[in-house]
Amino acid sequence: MATRQLVVFTVNKEEFGIDIGQVNIIERPLEIFKVPNTPDFIEGLVNLRGKVHTLFNLRKRFNMPSAGFDDNTRIIMANAVQSVVGLIVDEVREIIKIEDADIESTPKTLAELKNRYIKGLARVNDRIILLLDVDTVISAS
Repeated sequence: MATRQLVVFTVNKEEFGIDIGQVNIIERPLEIFKVPNTPDFIEGLVNLRGKVHTLFNLRKRFNMPSAGFDDNTRIIMANAVQSVVGLIVDEVREIIKIEDADIESTPKTLAELKNRYIKGLARVNDRIILLLDVDTVISAS
């Protein structure tokens, strides 16, 4: 049975996970350069080690209440379709190991929705961690 490692983070007190293989680095908030005429969920651009990356605010992307940055706010630099993007999250909680048997596909009622942002869920004791589909999150629609 295969084991995966997930980076677990929160957005509006909900737990999400990304496969650790998709994560490049986790940073504290950086200087953000605003870009006019972009969707609200695109926070702007960041310059990280000489490369410019697009920054997505997951609270705005998920239509959750806005919140300012605090000491727990992090930017997860993640591999997407053909680029590296930044995802603003409320807090990175932990890195966990999980067996493939504890991962379920997205319930059919959610899988059929347009712009679904989860590609499955992980059961960890009494917790459910939603597995983020980074490619869907960054799609423009």
